[in-house]
Amino acid sequence: MTTLLIALLSGVGFLVAYHTYGRWLGSKIFRLSADAICPSERLKDGVDYVPTSKSVVFGHHFTSIAGTGPIVGPAIAIMWGWVPALFWVVLGSIFIGAVHDFGALVVSLRNNGQTVGDIAGRVLNRRVRLLFLLTLFMALTVVLAIFGLVIAAVFKQYPAAIFPCVLQIPIAIGIGMLLYRKGAGLFVPSLTALGVMYLTVIYGNTGFLHSFNTTLAAWPIWTWVIVLLGYSYVASVLPVWTLLQPRDYINSLQLISALALILLGLAAAAFIGYTPNGSEKQTLKMVAPAWDFNPKNAPVIFPFLFITIACGAVSGFHCLVSSGTSSKQLKNETDARFVGYGSMLTEGFLATLVIIACGAGLGLGLSIKDGSILTGQAAWAAQYGDWTAAGALAAKVGAFVQGSANFLQALGLSGPVSIALMGVLVASFAGTTLDTACRLQRYVIQELAATLGGKVGESENPPAAPFALLQNKHGATIFAVVIATAMAVVPPKAPPVPLSAALDGKVTAEMEAAALKQKAKPESIDKMKQGGSEGFFAWIGNYTGKGGLTLWPLFGATNQLLAGLSFMVISFYLWRRGRAIWFIVIPMLFMLVMPIWAMIYQLFVSPGWLVAGQVDYLLGSIGLATIALEIWMIIEAVKLFPKAKGILEENALDRQTA
Repeated sequence: MTTLLIALLSGVGFLVAYHTYGRWLGSKIFRLSADAICPSERLKDGVDYVPTSKSVVFGHHFTSIAGTGPIVGPAIAIMWGWVPALFWVVLGSIFIGAVHDFGALVVSLRNNGQTVGDIAGRVLNRRVRLLFLLTLFMALTVVLAIFGLVIAAVFKQYPAAIFPCVLQIPIAIGIGMLLYRKGAGLFVPSLTALGVMYLTVIYGNTGFLHSFNTTLAAWPIWTWVIVLLGYSYVASVLPVWTLLQPRDYINSLQLISALALILLGLAAAAFIGYTPNGSEKQTLKMVAPAWDFNPKNAPVIFPFLFITIACGAVSGFHCLVSSGTSSKQLKNETDARFVGYGSMLTEGFLATLVIIACGAGLGLGLSIKDGSILTGQAAWAAQYGDWTAAGALAAKVGAFVQGSANFLQALGLSGPVSIALMGVLVASFAGTTLDTACRLQRYVIQELAATLGGKVGESENPPAAPFALLQNKHGATIFAVVIATAMAVVPPKAPPVPLSAALDGKVTAEMEAAALKQKAKPESIDKMKQGGSEGFFAWIGNYTGKGGLTLWPLFGATNQLLAGLSFMVISFYLWRRGRAIWFIVIPMLFMLVMPIWAMIYQLFVSPGWLVAGQVDYLLGSIGLATIALEIWMIIEAVKLFPKAKGILEENALDRQTA
């Protein structure tokens, strides 16, 4: 019962926060007005600027910001204990994450739907704008390169999720056409789409569809990456109402209803219990430790708890969604609280359920390789005995999927359907983030091109052809996809032995030792020693497509740093208008200090990137450059802060309402 009470109290806390703190922010600080003309109306173009009902924008926004972050972050951070993880999720969502997302959305609404990076050039200065945009470009490139890998990995782990996720695309296009071409109401198409999607989960892995799923699951990682990034290009250049917006909306219906099922299953497990196959009846209880500041092979809890759990508490990526796509779709300024503040609280509740699924649901039953079922503390120990093993993507996703599927089975759903439903949930979250990130990267590239070469048509001397091309939506999107694909398909490690040695069998002891150090499989090395390329090309096939992992270790700190910098822009926007900023300054300082602390730890504390004997020059140099950029931007802000109070920025776009 304690576990159920945690979920209910967290949900009540989020609702109270929305109707109190969120309402105060909207009315007293941001001063939302139903009479304000939103960018979607003022700049309506039918492609990016499309006036849309708040429920549809909520669906797009929620699924885009959620991704796999609120799943994989809490699923590993729970190793420090469910109490610190839960406190960070609940308090972080209410007082930091939701304020960040809401503020970025409002500031963008008041600035023609521009990104926070672009707005930084006005409320701070042009140097900060360029630095901010470059930081956004790097972060989004890593997201695009890695999320194709994430989706492919989920599909390989849960093939039954493939057909339901593929079918979402034509369903979304049909919904978009009905709503925006035919003028249909929202209720019937929504209900129909939700029913069809659940049918695909139940029957989408039977008969011919089972062969379809297993065939696609066998694709190499690099094939999936190319296909998914190609899809992202199409989704990014099409009008937002044709695919991206309706797909996110119908996904949100499925995902939110799945969360409701998890909550009902949690209640069923709490009151009735659950009996896994081949085991005795289990009662629901937390098997995760309340506190554990020293898990095996884990980094220190401070500052890494606040970097590990990003989405679900606060994430810098969210400022891009708020100020990149959602601000171009809202048709009423007062909807910003529901979309910006409400979506983050919903994500916080998702993260809360993830903590409960991993901390308690897993204890109801965990199937291991030999087919036996582990329960209670034994299940926890098998999944979370070591930070390194538990931190792998498959392990993190698997902990949530198994734990939440146990809740669904407590409701009476079958095991395969429960697993498939949770697999679809994870893959759908990742997919919506991928196509939204591609569109956001297009905006960033277009803004960078205009900054470096001048906007096309606004100068007597037109910018150089490459910069002009990158201001075009197709040119910018192709550039984004090509860069991300190039990063993704390059293997993150060198081949274990030279091709010539693999072909003629002349694999030396030194080559074999180096291959083992790279974790090459012994059977692959044996094939190379016998003369033949099977082992070599097996290694290439295994690693090609995983190049995004090269820079992924940087993303946690860099992403959270974006949140601190976004808070800085929001603070200056309010400061220049004589508004209160105390409620932002504390979160801003927290989100500037924690990422830099984590980055310094990753650089200089063993096994750090710049520790003698194990130097990683790529990660080390980028990490140092990131620290330098942050310090530079902070210095610029500190110098400007005393001069900015009550002084509107030059060319303020909301001068009449400031």
